[in-house]
Amino acid sequence: MGAGPRAVTFAGHARGSREYRRLIVGLFLAGIATFAQLYSPQAVLPQLAADLRVAPATAALAVSAATLGLAAAVIPWSIVADRIGRVPAMATGIVAATILGIVAPFSGDVAVLLVLRVVEGAALGAVPAVALVYLSEEVERRHAAAAAGSYIAGTTVGGLLGRIVSGLVAEVLDWRAGMWAVALVCAVSAALFLWLAPRSRGFSPTGRERDRIRSRLLTALRSPAQLALYAQGFLLMGAFVAVYNYLGFHLADAPFALPAWLITLLFLAYLAGTASSPLAGALASAKGRYPVLWGSIAVMAGGAVLMLAPSGAVVLTGLLLFTAGFFGAHAVASGWTPVAAPSGSGSQASSLYYFAYYAGSSLFGWLLGLVFGQVGWTWFVLAIVAMCVVAAAVATGALRAEPTGRV
Repeated sequence: MGAGPRAVTFAGHARGSREYRRLIVGLFLAGIATFAQLYSPQAVLPQLAADLRVAPATAALAVSAATLGLAAAVIPWSIVADRIGRVPAMATGIVAATILGIVAPFSGDVAVLLVLRVVEGAALGAVPAVALVYLSEEVERRHAAAAAGSYIAGTTVGGLLGRIVSGLVAEVLDWRAGMWAVALVCAVSAALFLWLAPRSRGFSPTGRERDRIRSRLLTALRSPAQLALYAQGFLLMGAFVAVYNYLGFHLADAPFALPAWLITLLFLAYLAGTASSPLAGALASAKGRYPVLWGSIAVMAGGAVLMLAPSGAVVLTGLLLFTAGFFGAHAVASGWTPVAAPSGSGSQASSLYYFAYYAGSSLFGWLLGLVFGQVGWTWFVLAIVAMCVVAAAVATGALRAEPTGRV
């Protein structure tokens, strides 16, 4: 009766311990292995489109296909992880995705490529579905927010490496070589993750006869705090992806008229997120999750406003602030989700967060493009700011009094 073995025998690895360091570094590398593969085609889309003789919009599906596969797979992966364990589930997904990442560039037909990318994305879903639940079970509670920030930092490095490495290699060779180079980086990162990640000590397998999956999903969906956290991922990720999708078009036009190679380097702004994620996690541990989430959204909105300026330097400053604010908010919200989840539903709650996160990416990454194309950059930015305001309002209404927001 009462709490299971986790509550009785294991309170989490202490910060500074050998196991804590191995866990943090291992998940940082898992983030690289996941998100480098997810976004590696984005920098080589022109070459891909020319080689496979498809329209740019069709070539862009190489990214969207993997994202959709990931969104569809996060909940199933949470179910698998409840059965076989957190580390085995992540290991299975990463190894499968790395193999698919090597195979996919061999495709001579865009339909085959897209099918492989959907399956690759589904395999990659194991990490975001499970990583933060694994952290919440294996790290002392008071350090869980800081640990989550370190993992999110790894995802930013992965997203950046996937784009930069594939783009630079493709400039010298071709798009296939660019994607293979990223797959090699991911294979090394995956091997190091498998070596470093400590065996789960805070996990208890879920019996088939109790806590049915549907019941746990419904429990999470009935929680106002959980719905508010899902709204953060949905709205803020949607705004973030939209800015990176369309800012290049804005900067290519007057009064900026920037060359394509310089616009590509805007992805280096991701480094602001690499710095802000662990910082936000540490601040959340010290000051509370709610104020750090709210402050991060405010920074994000302020950065968006700066991108209205006709000065390239001011736009870049705004992009850096916008990126730092987004990843700070994401680090807090994603790490908060399993901690605030109703008892027994942490894995499903985290998966629902990532489902909302990638659903927002898919929807607003397309919808805000219509705003940009029809009414221009100013209204586009105002829509971005409005999404930040709505996210902050939802957080205020549902999360301000949440007890887990203060620890």
